[in-house]
Amino acid sequence: MPATALPPSGDLPTGAKICDASGMAEIHRMFRVGFGEARALIDGVREGNTAHAGVVADHLAMLSTGLHAHHEGEDSMLWGALEQRSPACAPHVERMKAQHAQLLVHLTALDAALPAWRASGRSVDAARLGVALDGVNAALYEHLGDEEHNIVPVMEAVLTQTEVDALGEHGRKATPKGRMFFQLGAILAAQPDGGAEWQRKHLPPPVRLVWRWVGRPKYEANRAELVGDRPA
Repeated sequence: MPATALPPSGDLPTGAKICDASGMAEIHRMFRVGFGEARALIDGVREGNTAHAGVVADHLAMLSTGLHAHHEGEDSMLWGALEQRSPACAPHVERMKAQHAQLLVHLTALDAALPAWRASGRSVDAARLGVALDGVNAALYEHLGDEEHNIVPVMEAVLTQTEVDALGEHGRKATPKGRMFFQLGAILAAQPDGGAEWQRKHLPPPVRLVWRWVGRPKYEANRAELVGDRPA
C-alpha cells in the first residue's frame, strides 16, 4: 500500500518535538546499504569457496538478525503507544504492520537459504538466496521511507526520549556474539559523512578510542574478507 500524508490530528502538539528519533533513519541506512550490496557480495564468491561463503553468510545473518530485532522492537514497543497517543496515526501503523509481515516472509526465506549456500558456496544455492534478497530489498524500499516520513514525526511528538532509546537498546542487545565491531562499522559506513557525526552523538570519547584502535581494524579486516575473493 503506498504511503499517504499523515492525517491531521488534534491530539498532536503542533510544532512540538519532545524527543529525537533520528536514530531510526540512521539504522535504516545500514539496512539499505547492507542488503543493497548483498547480491554483489554473493556474486563475488567463487564457485565452491565455502570459506568465503561462510564469511558472507555470517554478514548476512548479522543483518537479518538486526532487522528481525528492529521490527520486533517496533511491534512490541512502538505501535501500541502511537495508536493510543495519536489515534490519527492508526492507519499508518496498520500499514507498518502489514509491511513488517511481508518483510518477515522474505527474511524467513533468506534465513532458510543461508545454510545450504554457506555449506556449498555453489551458484545453485546462491540463486535461491538471491531471490530472497530481491524480496527483502523491494520490501525495504517501500517500508523504510514510508516509516521515516509518516511514523518518525509522530514518534518525536508523542514519545519520551527514554522510550525511543529503549527501542535502540532492544536492537543492540540482538547483535550476534562477536559481531559488535562489525555491526558498528556497518552503521558508521552507511552514514553520509562516514559516521563522524554518529560517533560524536552516540559514543563517549573513551569508546571512540576503542573503536579507532581496536574496532575499526577488526571491521576493516572483515570487509577485506567479505570482498576479497572477486574473480579477476
